[in-house]
Amino acid sequence: MARLPSFRRLAVTLCQDWHRADDLVQAAITKLYVNWPKASAATSTDAYARAIIVREFLTERRSGWIRRVTLGGQLPETTEAGHDSDAAMDMQAAMAGLPPRQRATLVLRFYCDLSVEQSAQVLGCSAGTVKSQTAKALATLRRILGPDGLPASGSGAVIASSHRYRGAP
Repeated sequence: MARLPSFRRLAVTLCQDWHRADDLVQAAITKLYVNWPKASAATSTDAYARAIIVREFLTERRSGWIRRVTLGGQLPETTEAGHDSDAAMDMQAAMAGLPPRQRATLVLRFYCDLSVEQSAQVLGCSAGTVKSQTAKALATLRRILGPDGLPASGSGAVIASSHRYRGAP
């Protein structure tokens, strides 16, 4: 399936862990296969699969499993020319510190480039809820990262706790 890398990137953006991302994508592909008649009738199969990934992530976060199991894997090292890895790590840490629903809202709105209405449909909530969750998440990111995108003073505890969440030292 040609879309697997993009689905995996979406899942990593949501859960901040490559191994869990693979599990999310696998669960989503399984559900897509089981519900293929319904999925193939959808306007966009990719959008249908993205919705499954986001819903699986949110369901996993609500279950007790995530509180009982913590994986200690490290993200693979990747370098790109002109890529500010420190800023990316700060953003990853700040995103990991957000509640799951706010993180999912930001990912759908800005990573997947979905409209408020499309995001609301994927999340199964109202457009107003998407707007408020987006506003709260952006305010939290601005507080943590500061206006220039650098960690604000006093936010190290939030960033450090989000690194522990991912299993980093």
